[in-house]
Amino acid sequence: MIFHSSSWEKKLDMHPLDEKFGSYTLAIGALLIVLGIVGIIFPTLMSLATGVFAASLLFIGGIFWAIHTYRYNPTVVVDWFKPALLLIIGGLMLFYPLSSVAMIALLLAIYLLLDAMASFTLAQAIHPAKGWGWMAFNGVVSALLAVLLLVGWPDTSLWLVGIFVGISLLFDGVVLVAIGRMLRKGEQL
Repeated sequence: MIFHSSSWEKKLDMHPLDEKFGSYTLAIGALLIVLGIVGIIFPTLMSLATGVFAASLLFIGGIFWAIHTYRYNPTVVVDWFKPALLLIIGGLMLFYPLSSVAMIALLLAIYLLLDAMASFTLAQAIHPAKGWGWMAFNGVVSALLAVLLLVGWPDTSLWLVGIFVGISLLFDGVVLVAIGRMLRKGEQL
């Protein structure tokens, strides 16, 4: 069977990542770099913004679930638990933003500890193949970041969450700018 389609040939030549990035990549990367730098310079502001953003998502999600429950199953009490929980947690996080930042820091520390354990497990599983050292290094960094969050928790939450989010946004932006510049030069990813 012979294919004579030029679009089929393009698909074969194109790397799968080329389809996931476009002309917007460079601009979005630059915006993320700026946002990351602002977060690093003003970590308290970034922490509070992160907390308010997460709280708003929960609260708005609670409103949507309440509308859905009211419209499709208003008489079943159990169906009201999810919207009530989302509204209460989102509302409390909006009303107590410092506590919400401390909660986010604790969840982030737990995530980083789990990530460290997973990285160490994967490093051991792939040892002595190439890359096992990088995976172990990733585990060490994740564990150190988790310990850094936990040692001063909750007092350091207000600035550490902002710094962590700012650094993450900065690196995301740098990666997107690098990919965007490669695309502009016409290089394959």
